[in-house]
Amino acid sequence: MKYLAILFALSISLVHAQNFPEKPIRILVPFAAGGSTDILARMLGQKMTEAWGQQVVVDNRSGGNGVIAAQLAAQSNADGHTLLMVAIGHAINPSLQKSLPYNSERDFTPISLTAVLPLMVGVHTSVKASNMQELIALARNPARPVTYASGGIGSSQHLAAELINYMAKVKMTHIPYKGGNPGLLDVVGGHVDMMASTILTVAPHAKAGRLRALAITTSKRSTAWPDLPTVSESGLKGYESLAWYGIVAPAGLPPAVLAKLGDVMAKGTQAADMRETLINQGAEPVGSSPKEFAAFIKSETTKYARVIREAGVKAE
Repeated sequence: MKYLAILFALSISLVHAQNFPEKPIRILVPFAAGGSTDILARMLGQKMTEAWGQQVVVDNRSGGNGVIAAQLAAQSNADGHTLLMVAIGHAINPSLQKSLPYNSERDFTPISLTAVLPLMVGVHTSVKASNMQELIALARNPARPVTYASGGIGSSQHLAAELINYMAKVKMTHIPYKGGNPGLLDVVGGHVDMMASTILTVAPHAKAGRLRALAITTSKRSTAWPDLPTVSESGLKGYESLAWYGIVAPAGLPPAVLAKLGDVMAKGTQAADMRETLINQGAEPVGSSPKEFAAFIKSETTKYARVIREAGVKAE
């Protein structure tokens, strides 16, 4: 009887997968409309609509560095009709927040890493450093503390710089802002020494001579800036820190539905028009498998747990 019950459950799951999606799909976005995460969610939603002819609704639920949207997703039905767009905060929050209303690993099914966005380390032109080695040497001089800006505690800019602190065994001083753009403008204005932010935001200032680009934060060089070394090449071997975006669903997603969602995400991300848009925005399209994305999230969570612990980072 138990064997028959399992077969019956599997058959129901397969029928459900064949009919999926049976109603509009909702993508929860943990940030306000207009940002990178929101734009990417809408692009993916369009690809799903094209593939299945079903409406996709983007539902912006900002707040708590992604916690509000994640809690809502974790409590939703695991039928594939509610998805969550996640970013680096999904891997940071378990170590940064004292308690979460969900378990980031247990309560979600990773579907696909959609895109990664390299960061560029830029300094004001008055800073006497033309490369990462010279910046680290400056940071080791107690007579003149090096300052760095970020978009807030726990942001990708913050943790990228703290990873440099951790690996180089230095202590640059953090100046947090309410958003990445105000922080970057203060670096451009010479009020703060350094910032590691997305290529899209730093590169225009570097090209105009308002900032000096020192390095890229990914493990390999940028095709757009092939002469710019990576931080890893510049003395901190193994360093990698980047902004990233992906899609997860509530835990317990039927395997056949997961496969269907994973396939449309991978194909959508690699579609010529979406690739072109992402590359023009400074991002690198990925479209990973669910298994690859799960391993990536675990690796990122472990890495930043170590950085947060060693740096003594506390949530605002």
